[in-house]
Amino acid sequence: MTTTESRQSADTMLDEAWVLSPAVALRPEPFGAMAYHFGNRKLTFLKKRELVMVVRSLGECAIVRDALVQAAIPEAQWTAYLAALRSLAATDMIRASEGKALDD
Repeated sequence: MTTTESRQSADTMLDEAWVLSPAVALRPEPFGAMAYHFGNRKLTFLKKRELVMVVRSLGECAIVRDALVQAAIPEAQWTAYLAALRSLAATDMIRASEGKALDD
């Protein structure tokens, strides 16, 4: 996958609805949080409090873009946050929300 393809793939996530997996527990830590998946037994460290805010707000927001805005993440940093969210999705820490859709 080229860098351009990767960026386009990440950018599509902005307009998608995602939620914290129901099998995941977040434990607050001074550095951010620990995320533990009770199904696959994965432990992930969220090393930024801002990322924790984004992940927690996914379920409240219609789309990822709204979660980034709500957490006051500067748009210049969205690519890095989308990469982090993609990484969390790869281990089922977050998952696409089937119950929410973007109204046009």
